[in-house]
Amino acid sequence: MTVTLITGANKGIGFETARQLLELGHVVYIGARDVERGERAAATLGARFVQLDVTDDASVNDALATIGSAEGRLDVLVNNAGVLANEIVDGPTALRAFDVNAVGIVRVTEAALPLLRKSSNPTVVTVSSSMGSFWAVTNPDRPEFAMPLALYAASKAAATMLTIQYAKSQPGIKFNALEPGTTATDMTAAFGVGRSPEESARVVVRLATLDSDGPTGTLQDETGELHF
Repeated sequence: MTVTLITGANKGIGFETARQLLELGHVVYIGARDVERGERAAATLGARFVQLDVTDDASVNDALATIGSAEGRLDVLVNNAGVLANEIVDGPTALRAFDVNAVGIVRVTEAALPLLRKSSNPTVVTVSSSMGSFWAVTNPDRPEFAMPLALYAASKAAATMLTIQYAKSQPGIKFNALEPGTTATDMTAAFGVGRSPEESARVVVRLATLDSDGPTGTLQDETGELHF
C-alpha cells in the first residue's frame, strides 16, 4: 500500500486528489489545520486525518510523527496547502503568503524526509503555479501576463525554486512542482473562473504516481513540462 500525505486536503484540489488516490489504493492522510473540517473530510472519503498547520512547526512535527508511528514510512507527500494573499500588498500579508506557500513547504518536507527515505519510491509533489514562472508572467501570449498577483506569484516562484533545489539535494527522492490549471475553489471564488477540482487533481495524481524512473526537478502542467 502506498502511504500518502496531502496538506490542506479538507477541500478543493487537495480533497479531490485524496479521493482519486484512495481509488488507486493509496492509504491517504488528510492534513488540515481545522480538526473538525479535517475529520469530516477524512470520514467522507474513508481517509485518515492528521491535524497539520503548515505554519506551525510543532503541528507539522506531530503530524509526521503520527504517520511514522502508524505506517513506518511515507511514500508520497503532496504539498498542497496554499493561500492566494490578494487582499492587500503589505508586510503582514507578504509574511503570511510566504509562510504558507513557501516556508510551509520547507517545514513539512524537512519533517517528512526521514520517512520518505524509508520508501522504495519516494515522491514529493508541490502544487505551485505558473504565476511563479518568470517565462509565463513576461509572455504577452500567456494569461499570467495580465494577472497582477504580486505576493501569490512571488511565493509560488519560491515554491517552485524550493522544488528544484530539493531535487538536487535529495537525488533519491523525486520532487516535482505543478500548475494544476485555473480551478474553481474557495481560493478563486472572487474571480468566478475555473474548472472543476476533479480535472485539476488529475495533474497532481499523475505526478504523485510516477514510476521510480520518473522525472524530478520539473515544473509541469497537464501538457507536460513548463519553463521556469
